[in-house]
Formats: sequence, structure tokens, C-alpha cells
Amino acid sequence: MKKIKQILALTGAVLLICMYAATLIFALIDSPAASGLFKASVAATILIPVLLYAFILITRLLKDHGDDQGNDHSDI
Repeated sequence: MKKIKQILALTGAVLLICMYAATLIFALIDSPAASGLFKASVAATILIPVLLYAFILITRLLKDHGDDQGNDHSDI
């Protein structure tokens, strides 16, 4: 399980670096489509990490909540 988490973390870091590089490239390109691509890239650079963080946070909260319910019934 630890190896899978390390691979996923490395993949996420590479994805973030690629998104930052794409944002920089779209900012430097001088074409009509570059403006739209730049806006989409900035939005993705902000929204994807925020959504992933929210997903991880909710997963942790639900996992902890499920463990608490199981412990209450074992005391009876």
C-alpha cells in the first residue's frame, strides 16, 4: 500500500509540474488560441489541486467516522 501511495504522489507531482509548464508556455505563445488555453490552464492549475485536496479531506473524515461507529457497538 505504501508503494502505491508513493507512485500516486509522484504522478501527482509530475502532473502539477506539467500544468505549471503548460501555463507558462501558453502565456508565452502569441496566437489567437493562446488566450483561451492560458485561461483554461490557470483554472486547471488552481481547481484540480483544490478538488483533490477536498476529496482527500472528505475521504479521511468519512473513514474516521466509520471507525467511530464500529467502536460504539463493541462496548455493549
